[in-house]
Amino acid sequence: MEERTEISSLGEFGLIDHLTINNETKNASTILSVGDDAAVIDHFGKQTVISTDLLLEGIHFDLSYTPLKHLGYKSVVVNISDIYAMNATPTQIVISLAFSNRFSVEALDEFYAGVYAACEAYNVDLVGGDTSTSQRGFVISITAIGEVTPDKYVTRNGAKANDLICVSGELGGAFLGLTILEREKKIFETTGAQPDLEGQAYIVGRLLKPEARKDIVEYFSEADIMPTSMMDISDGLSSELLHICKQSNTGCVLYEDKLPLNDEAKEFAYKLQLDPTACALSGGEDYELLFTVSQNDFEKIKVNPSISIIGYMTEAAEGKNIITRGGNKHALVAQGWNHMK
Repeated sequence: MEERTEISSLGEFGLIDHLTINNETKNASTILSVGDDAAVIDHFGKQTVISTDLLLEGIHFDLSYTPLKHLGYKSVVVNISDIYAMNATPTQIVISLAFSNRFSVEALDEFYAGVYAACEAYNVDLVGGDTSTSQRGFVISITAIGEVTPDKYVTRNGAKANDLICVSGELGGAFLGLTILEREKKIFETTGAQPDLEGQAYIVGRLLKPEARKDIVEYFSEADIMPTSMMDISDGLSSELLHICKQSNTGCVLYEDKLPLNDEAKEFAYKLQLDPTACALSGGEDYELLFTVSQNDFEKIKVNPSISIIGYMTEAAEGKNIITRGGNKHALVAQGWNHMK
């Protein structure tokens, strides 16, 4: 029998002490960390970037197939991905949790092991937070704080006609990972049969343990590239690109044959009778970076194997279109994930 320590046996302050006992500071900008009324941060002349995310059990994650350690890791990654999407470097996070009495101290330790693994991987300090009981389920709120050289942050509204549209990594994998996990959950619930993930480690990993694209932002700095607009892909490529078009007052042309699809994911999509292009356009949670750059940066972008040029921006009047492999032109529509449904 696994050991189970009731959270009530520690009390709130005891729990926070327990969860943060090995918390270490990595950044000079962290002046005062966990343990006081508030944290103190000094970014030494840099500008401060702040983003927050709320993750709710049953809406954003399903604990029947999400290990708590993976969930802790992913909760941090999805937040710091927003900081990278501003062309900034994440430096601190604060984390607040609410949980029902079905969670034990051991369960929260598992979750925090993932949080600390992500903090280690991305050199981020955990500097505070709060815990509370919830009537049911698990609620996670994380605020990420980052720094950027003055006025080097990148917004969604700077794209211009003729800018190149670029994306990091590969698209559609997380959506396919979700599809197989949801399918196996239903089979398990109706028949009790053990899940068969068919060796699909890649797509399952894309959903359960995404990574933020620190490497891309570092490359911008090394290669002296200043994107004209940028955001991370949480709701699907088409809906994110339409956000950029709207805020920049531009149109766009995307090329279906330029979309970066993983071969393993593509094969599996065909097996499920899904269109890999639709998975790439509308599947969420890839946490890749979507950005636009001036054509002057073409040479610098094309030499990076982690970046694909997938189209270009146009004047707003030309609309927002995708050119299919067969050469047909269609209006780009957003069918991305909607966490509000």
